[in-house]
Amino acid sequence: MTSGERARYWQYSELPGVDLLHAHYIRKAFARHTHETFVLAAITEGVEAFHYRDELVHAGPGQIALVNPDTSHTGHAGVPEGWTYRTIYPDAEIVRSIAADTLALRGSAGFTTPVVDDPYAARLVVGVHRAAEEGNALAADSLLRLVTARMLRSHGGLITPLPPRSAGARDAARARAVLEERMAEPPTLERLAGDLGTSPFALLRAFRSAYGMPPHTWLTDARVRRARRLLDAGTPPADAAAAVGFTDQSHLNRHFTRSVGVPPGAYQRARGVRGSGGEGVRDEPTGP
Repeated sequence: MTSGERARYWQYSELPGVDLLHAHYIRKAFARHTHETFVLAAITEGVEAFHYRDELVHAGPGQIALVNPDTSHTGHAGVPEGWTYRTIYPDAEIVRSIAADTLALRGSAGFTTPVVDDPYAARLVVGVHRAAEEGNALAADSLLRLVTARMLRSHGGLITPLPPRSAGARDAARARAVLEERMAEPPTLERLAGDLGTSPFALLRAFRSAYGMPPHTWLTDARVRRARRLLDAGTPPADAAAAVGFTDQSHLNRHFTRSVGVPPGAYQRARGVRGSGGEGVRDEPTGP
């Protein structure tokens, strides 16, 4: 762990379907990854820089970084002193229900810009954290809904993806399905392309265009996401690592920390899994 870095990844039992992260990072660099949830990250100090799809953007104090599910992004310090932020990760159903209630949006609603300059909204995100820390369920739930609705009104809309049209896009979708099915023992790029009737470089280009990252990077991200579900179900980290195709637990630890921000054991304890008890409010280092 880099000296001075800290992270607390946890859940508040009265706010189901929402994860919380309060962290300060200096040298931490998140690998390109995706989330199954939405991300609303309020920067309180410093600057975070992150690649959002193919664009490098920056977020500083009073701004909120917004990321939709299944959207590739990275994360690293934008200034030498790093950045501090409070993040909420509401699941997709929560955001879509809020969109339906407040904007009458039906379908895949989401955010249309990665960074919003809105100090009041940033304070609402911080308020969600503080209410959860104080055990104030009414305030935590209310503030979560207020800030989500505010972001949807100002920077939201329907984001239903279009079906693949080109042959390359269809090949990328088929390749993704194969990698999902054979996650623990994936084929080589050459074998995968051959089975799909295309060339390795054509598949590489098509996959990157469709999913924002090459197949091997996407596979690592998919393994981390599946490992998270296994950890949530109580699977020990070593068993989760083997099940998703990592060579050992240290391999899982390295990639999990680069994507989630905390090691798998800390993540599991923070969610009250395997009899760790409570609501997972322990501060944890963020080393590999």
